[in-house]
Amino acid sequence: MGEFFKLLKSGNKPSLVAAFVNLFLGIIKGVAYFFTGNVAMFAEMMHSLGDAANQFFVFVGSALSKKAPTKRFPNGFGRVVNLVCLGAVLIVAILSYETIKEGWHHFRHPAENSEGILIALGVLFLGIVLEAVVLHKAAKEVLHEVGQEHAGLMAIPKSIAYLKRAKPATKLVWMEDAVATSGNVLAFLAIVIAYYTGFHALEGIVSMIIGAMMFYVVGRVFLDNARGAIGETDEEMFVHIGNLVMEDPNVTDIKRLEVIKEGEFLHVDLVAETDPNKSLAYLDDVRDHLVELIMSQKGVSKVTISFDEEDGITEWKHHLQEKKINNANSNQDPSK
Repeated sequence: MGEFFKLLKSGNKPSLVAAFVNLFLGIIKGVAYFFTGNVAMFAEMMHSLGDAANQFFVFVGSALSKKAPTKRFPNGFGRVVNLVCLGAVLIVAILSYETIKEGWHHFRHPAENSEGILIALGVLFLGIVLEAVVLHKAAKEVLHEVGQEHAGLMAIPKSIAYLKRAKPATKLVWMEDAVATSGNVLAFLAIVIAYYTGFHALEGIVSMIIGAMMFYVVGRVFLDNARGAIGETDEEMFVHIGNLVMEDPNVTDIKRLEVIKEGEFLHVDLVAETDPNKSLAYLDDVRDHLVELIMSQKGVSKVTISFDEEDGITEWKHHLQEKKINNANSNQDPSK
């Protein structure tokens, strides 16, 4: 039990903050729905409660993924966070369905009016502020994870370009709170427009739109974490690490290189070609140097290196790969 709580301290902090914020918002939105009967408020209540459950599971999963490898699980527990995310999206999918169904019912049979408009608008305005704060925090975490700092008030738009490189838990929090903030704004506008125009079916339409946005997050998170659970290559780090290895004068070629995402970490398996006349003691020193070099790269937690004799066939196209990574960096960095 002590080890479990110790692991929890290393969990993804933005997801924990987001979970508590969304739980609080879900409760007050539920109270507001009880007093007003507003279907847009119902949609936002379901959205916030779904996000709270999702983000709490993600926090626990991100913590458990940092558990040290054991004899039974020598590759560690990095993919636990992907499995937890896959399970968590089921909750959001169910709530998305209920939100759309309730919105459709209200669209077909709109209420004549909604009571307590000031209560509803006040709760939604509070939701907009709190969700935007959490989104900004998640955006700063995304930038921190990719080595970009000092974004200030521009953290949210700047983080969009680097979202693919963020950790699974941080990416999920960013996406859910981006949708949550948008949902609060839409619900706020729907209530105001319906009040002044009498078009109360709009609240049902907005409820269905919010449910559809939740389904979009479900789809994106499911696909991302399904790839992570299976074992996905980090293409950018694959090229980067390969180029680093090829700069060593003792390495003549790379026979095999794998850079696999294990949750928030990277595992590297390398077979390098070298001069067969080198002694084992010398190659052992080379391997130690390469292990230290690769382990110093961001996110790498495990390195396995072996050597094979030079076969005269070049398999690592160094200059071509270097060009690819430079192009990728230029596309991802909006300042270029």
